Amino acid sequence: MSNIKLFQDKKIRTTYNEKEQKWYFSVVDIVEVLTESVKPRDYWYRLKKREKANGVELSTNCRQFKMLASDGKMRETEIADTETLLRIIQSVPSPKAEPFKRWLAKVGYERLQEIEDPELASKRAREIYKSKGYPEDWIEKRMRSIAIREELTDEWKDRGIKEHRDYAILTAEISKATFGLTPSEYRKVKGLKRENLRDHMTDLELIFSMLGEASTTEIARNTDAQGFIQNKTVAKKGGAIAGDARKALELESGQKIVTEKNYLPEKKTKNIDRKKK
Repeated sequence: MSNIKLFQDKKIRTTYNEKEQKWYFSVVDIVEVLTESVKPRDYWYRLKKREKANGVELSTNCRQFKMLASDGKMRETEIADTETLLRIIQSVPSPKAEPFKRWLAKVGYERLQEIEDPELASKRAREIYKSKGYPEDWIEKRMRSIAIREELTDEWKDRGIKEHRDYAILTAEISKATFGLTPSEYRKVKGLKRENLRDHMTDLELIFSMLGEASTTEIARNTDAQGFIQNKTVAKKGGAIAGDARKALELESGQKIVTEKNYLPEKKTKNIDRKKK
């Protein structure tokens, strides 16, 4: 399970390992937060080199994991669990070190609460969207889209899809058939970088996204699709159902569903509008 956590409004890419019941965090993101470096990868490289000279191997317990990069592509990045991060934090002179340690403890505690009461995860997500200014009706659709997405990925898992790369390819097939765009192409239309695409969709975009994924889940179940090849075919069919519906609405309404509109902060949106002019 991969998502974004916020520390003082700074985004940190994370993934939760269900088997180990551990959070893993992008080391580069954390270095950027602690140091405010414009080149956190370079800082991390120099830090590892310096500590190695002192006999300390900071990256020994780090892992490589594919995460969404700023260019919209899945790229290998070093991740670390809480214990390893605490060692790294000790090597970084930063006034944010102590607040960050408390934040790490809070993230772990909240996950334990969510395991005991799954509804808490949904409640927290709603609160975050509300604090960012999203309207209630949009939040309801977004929460439903999350549930439909989880149902689909669970179905894929049961049908032999294991690799993260395969999930990304199947998702791209649905998006291409639904909107005529892959997720990376869609982000460019909306002027997004590392932001979650669905968090910047309009109501109708979310609805057609849900239709494509719900249709894929239904077809996979009814045809008992197994393995990557069969599920790729199903993904195209599920997306095509939503794509046909989208085209029919566009024909009747005279309006395109895919739009540059997004929920970026107002200042950024104004900058985009100025460029258009």
